Amino acid sequence: MSLPCLGIDVGKHKLYAALLFTADTKPKRKTLSNDASGHQALLQWLAYHRVERVHACVEATSTYAHPVARYLHDQGHVVTIANPKQVKAYGESLLVRTKTDRVDAAVIARFCLERNPRAWTPPTPEVEALQALARRLDALDKMISQERNRLETTSSELVEDIKAHLEFLKQQRKSLLEKINHHIECHDTLNHQRDLITSIPGLGDKTAAIILAEIGDIHFFKSARQLAAHAGLTPKEHESGSSIHKKPRLSKVGNARLRKALYMPALASINHNPVIAQFRDRLLGAGKLKMQVVGAIMHKLIRWVFGVLHSGQPFDANKALAVHT
Repeated sequence: MSLPCLGIDVGKHKLYAALLFTADTKPKRKTLSNDASGHQALLQWLAYHRVERVHACVEATSTYAHPVARYLHDQGHVVTIANPKQVKAYGESLLVRTKTDRVDAAVIARFCLERNPRAWTPPTPEVEALQALARRLDALDKMISQERNRLETTSSELVEDIKAHLEFLKQQRKSLLEKINHHIECHDTLNHQRDLITSIPGLGDKTAAIILAEIGDIHFFKSARQLAAHAGLTPKEHESGSSIHKKPRLSKVGNARLRKALYMPALASINHNPVIAQFRDRLLGAGKLKMQVVGAIMHKLIRWVFGVLHSGQPFDANKALAVHT
């Protein structure tokens, strides 16, 4: 017998819960605070409805969902952190015309009941800490980029102020990179995995840290294609009948941070990885556009990441060349 499904629409301060027993019944609803007391009250509410175990589902829209997801997992419940685009598409298939937090929670519950999405496993503490550090690095990079753009258009009165802020941000970034490296070096598994990833020419320490932070346990992925799909790097085709034949492009339905982390390494690997250089030349010779080639290289790199992490063996250019000859 399937578990009752609990859909939770998560806000910064509130949880909007919808408990669904079967597809033919109306959901039970509850609004709670998104904090420790609210999480405990959620369990009490489930107990009131005589529910010992649920399949809970939240959307991966922000970090606000992770505390309640981890709490429910630690209490023995099945938890899914679903792709919000998938849930949105499901809601549209139901012709849901109203969008409120309560309605969204019910849609998430019905999605969970009907689709039975894959269960989520929380990352280990060291990976969770690395993820926080890596995402802070991404935030600093964005702030530095914004300040550089402002420097080009600002009035002369603000130039020195922006330059001082830029210098501060750069120091913060340098310190954070040192923290990330120290954190990885303090954990044997992360250190070994970083060495495996950086054995692939074009992938450096920073990229390896972001990859490790975003993929979590590599054994969660059963194939290289699954990992590529997680990053949104699988091709998306658009054809219909005999008249519509659009060029395939990246699906981009996946982890944007992971995809972003591979863009510059894909460009760098053209000059530093002979296998990628040959791969690039072959695709250009087949008439592929430059951006299509970059996307294909990113796809190739994430597949190699899967290979080295799953095998535990560093990248072997001779084996890779043999595949492409």
